[in-house]
Parts: sequence; structure tokens; C-alpha cells
Amino acid sequence: MSHAATPATRPEHVLTLSCPNRPGIVAAVATCIFEHGGNIRSAQQYDDVESRRFFARITLDHPEGNLDVPALRAGLAEVAERFSMNWTLRNPEERKRVAVLVSKFDHCLADILYRWRLGELPMEMAAIISNHPRETYQHLDFGGVPFHHLPVTKATKMEQEAEIWRVIRDTGADLVVLARYMQVLSDGLAAKLVGRCINIHHSFLPGFKGARPYHQAHSRGVKLIGATAHFVTADLDEGPIIEQDVERISHNDTPDDLVRQGRDIERRVLSRALLWQLEDRVLLNGSRTVVFRN
Repeated sequence: MSHAATPATRPEHVLTLSCPNRPGIVAAVATCIFEHGGNIRSAQQYDDVESRRFFARITLDHPEGNLDVPALRAGLAEVAERFSMNWTLRNPEERKRVAVLVSKFDHCLADILYRWRLGELPMEMAAIISNHPRETYQHLDFGGVPFHHLPVTKATKMEQEAEIWRVIRDTGADLVVLARYMQVLSDGLAAKLVGRCINIHHSFLPGFKGARPYHQAHSRGVKLIGATAHFVTADLDEGPIIEQDVERISHNDTPDDLVRQGRDIERRVLSRALLWQLEDRVLLNGSRTVVFRN
């Protein structure tokens, strides 16, 4: 016995697009959706006057839950060719697979696992990869997520990265998260992961590089600390920024206070950036991003 889909259970697709800006883009896309029986639920758009590019995120469904996705894709492909458009159409029920890379500091990994279990991060955990052994995370429940210990030295870096790439490829990971992974990716691996690898670090860069950045900041009397989540590129810590946040501190805060507050900022900034990427809210715009927040 079949039942008509209710508004709460209708399949909803997310369409994202970017292209050189010119008249008629919105009309063409909306007409295509309408002609294939689609119903636009929400639409966000942005015209970047500097790059002269147009960006949009559209959610859509069929009033009776019968969206002909192959036909819609074919129609959108014709529109995309006309407007030189980059686009994706995805059903959020088809969750993205995520591989998480981590080193000794596990606060971001713990937060991701917690939010994943709660359902706050709609994804499939494909793998956890670390250059430290499983015993480093004895207090964490990986919930059956495959763990890969891939130690690395200067002499074995290329072989280790080849194994990382093998795990990413074999697990079908759509997205890679560097959750305080304290190894610099080679240009080759960064190029393979362009647009689908997110990193998190403190926002002191380019100042206070190297070890113990919060202690360096304390010695200089810094009044704001923060964190930055960005896409990984061959340029170290200079990829397109997705999200940032800051906290004000005072002379009363010790270096340990700064470290504790820094961990908290890093957790929430990374989780927001990851969620927005999972929900197809982040579009690359050269060295910047367009983020369609709620």
C-alpha cells in the first residue's frame, strides 16, 4: 500500500551552482525545475561584483514526492552548458562519507564523534587516520569506525601519504577533515584533495608559528584568541576560509587558560565548517568562499 509523501517526509534535493554572472540565470534554472515538476523550497543567491560570478543554493522537491531526478539532471545539464555553470544536485539522504585525520590532540575528533552520534553532523564516518597508535585515544569510543595507524617520519612521508590516499580512495570518502592533524600535507596530496579537505588551526597565523602558540601569545599580551577553518591548498594554512571565531581574554588568563579556551573555539569552528560543507552550503570563489548560512 502506497502513501503520499507528507511535507515532513518529502525527498528534498539541494542544487548548488556557480557561473559567470549574466542576465537570465535564475529564470532559466527556475523554469527548468518547474518544467520537471520540481518545487523550490528555499533559494539563496549571491552576485560577487568583484569576480563577476553568480552563486546559488536551492532546495527543491516534488509536491507528491515523485521528483524525476534523471530528467531534472538532464535539463539542468543543458542550462549549465548554456551558462558555463558548475553545479551539483544531491539528495541529503545520501550522506557524504568523511575521513578524519588526527594527531595527538584529540579534542576536535572527540567533538566530531559526539556530534555525529547525536545526529548533528549528517554524515557517514568512513575512517579515522592517525600518525599515533590507537592507545592514544583509549578514552574515545570510535563506535566501529575503522581506525588506521599510519606513523610517519621525514623519511617515510611519501609512503605514508600514499597509504592515506589509499584509505581515502578505498573507503569512498567524499570529504577529509584535518582535526588537528599536525602534519603538513604534500603539494601532491593537497592537490588531490582540493575543495574537499578542511583544516582547523588557531588564528594567530602568520604570527606565533611553531610550538606552543598560546604560550607565545600570552607572552605578547594578546587580547583576542581565535580559530580558523579553511580548505587545504598547497599554500600552508592559506586556503579559502570557511569559518572563524574569536574570544576576548584578559591579563588574568594564564597560558593554560588560553589553551583551554583555544580548544573550545577550535571545536566549534571546525564543527560549523564541517556541517556547512555536509549541507552543501560552501562554494569556492577563487581564494575565498561563499557560505550560505541558515
